[in-house]
Amino acid sequence: MMLMRLNMRVILAALCGGVLLITIYWSRCGDFTHRPIGSGPGSAASSGSQRGEDLECIINGEYSVWCRRHRDEVLVPFSFIRKYFEVYGKLTSVDGVEKFEWSHSYGKVYHPKKKYDPRGTFTTFENYNVEVRDRVKCISGVEGVPVSTQWEPRGYFYPTQVAQFGLAHYSKNLTEPEPRVTVLDDGDEHAPGWTCSQDATMTREYDSELKAKVMEFRTSEQAPSQVWLSVNISQDFVVSVDLLLKPNSSMMIVLQNKDKKETVYLHYVTSTQLIYAQDDHIYYGIGVEQKWRRLTRDLIIDMQKGWALLDRPKRKSPKNKFMVSGVAVRGAGRVGHLRVSGSEHMAQFFAAATWLLRAQAERGGWPIPARRRVAPRLSPLAPGWYSAMSQGHGISVLSRAYHRSGDAAYLRAARRALRPLDAPPLKALWMDRYVWYEEYPTKPPLFVLNGFIYTLLGLYDLHVIEGENSISPAKKMFDEGMVSLKALLPLFDTGSGSFYDLRHFTLGVSPNIARWDYHATHVNQLYLLAGLDPDPILINTARRWQGYMQGKRAAHN
Repeated sequence: MMLMRLNMRVILAALCGGVLLITIYWSRCGDFTHRPIGSGPGSAASSGSQRGEDLECIINGEYSVWCRRHRDEVLVPFSFIRKYFEVYGKLTSVDGVEKFEWSHSYGKVYHPKKKYDPRGTFTTFENYNVEVRDRVKCISGVEGVPVSTQWEPRGYFYPTQVAQFGLAHYSKNLTEPEPRVTVLDDGDEHAPGWTCSQDATMTREYDSELKAKVMEFRTSEQAPSQVWLSVNISQDFVVSVDLLLKPNSSMMIVLQNKDKKETVYLHYVTSTQLIYAQDDHIYYGIGVEQKWRRLTRDLIIDMQKGWALLDRPKRKSPKNKFMVSGVAVRGAGRVGHLRVSGSEHMAQFFAAATWLLRAQAERGGWPIPARRRVAPRLSPLAPGWYSAMSQGHGISVLSRAYHRSGDAAYLRAARRALRPLDAPPLKALWMDRYVWYEEYPTKPPLFVLNGFIYTLLGLYDLHVIEGENSISPAKKMFDEGMVSLKALLPLFDTGSGSFYDLRHFTLGVSPNIARWDYHATHVNQLYLLAGLDPDPILINTARRWQGYMQGKRAAHN
């Protein structure tokens, strides 16, 4: 009878201490459904009861689940434990021996290898792949940056996402080996055999703007008329090319499955339409201006985003199954510096930096053109709202762009981006004393933690790039923010995780607990800041919060 009275707290403690056993058998058998008390046993459970091995467990007087008695122990199905406590487990095999791996968190912690440097990688963003996210509709053919559908299905440029795209590629450029590059046509040393179909012409011309020889082409309006280049490239799928296209012209790149059972045609056309797809043909508008443009495209990403439009299922490792088999141009124009490589990270980074220059409003902010509902009891943020996190990320991109290029336009833009941060609604106060930069500028403020820390990093980046001995607003704002962070940090501690924000204080609603990936972000951010500030609250909090990810809990009375 004592076994029947065990509550789940005792069971969990026994699990973590190794007293409670979880059998591989049950993991294989799938979910054991739990049902409210009084709903009656299931047929599977009744069958087990006849063997005298099954046992009904009453969970907190609320649920009934069929467990198994093994001698003096009660074995609870992991399928129930997983859902009830939000823990994670899977079967693995090592040297032919099956084991069960249990984890409390799916987040990853990265310990900084050295002091954070604004000229180097941005936090752990070398691990980010922004463009593969489901909420990225595609990479714009005109701007070369992500188009978001996070809060607006038609797609829009989300400054935070654009900046993260740039920071990820900047960081990858510093951490990845030099990519393999195949030059297809540079006009001089590599002038391959383009083939002209009927009614098409191709000549070599010197272009004074590019200061290089280019391929000039013209085709008829008939569909078969084109200038074609056959290639055979596998493993590498990032194409870079200089294009000057007249109206109604296009470049097409052909991807072919290695077993030759599938062919995908990627068209880059003189149009303002973002993306559309039909059958195996995917189209990206690259603009209508008759000027030289440097086009950098990740063909695998472009193919996958087209498939998403066609509601085709995701595929694993398409890089291993496809190859670049051809390039064709139609209409009229010029082509130069055509190459295929494993990556073009700096081109993609500067695409983000250039967009931030062009999109910056007069007061220095990047307006977000999507409506955003943040929390109950709060009015939605109307299109055109600003975010401190967008400002901070933008400053981080522009500071690095200035460092790498020496172009003072990037530095001026980074300094302008401080203005919205230094005034309401992005600048909030906790208890009329502590400054907080608001990721979502609501009334009352929410005090989002991860967005605030990212904003602090942007301020730090600008201060260091300007010169650490300089007296700048960025330095003052960073120092004020660090004082606030250290004062408010204990308020974000749940005893078993962290809060995403402080809405339970400011709105009087249920707490918003950070899911594990956000909690891991908090831990990573604190480890990074602990390398910049010796105050023990940073490193101690980071260590304690990392412990929460391993099942540790704060002590109780």
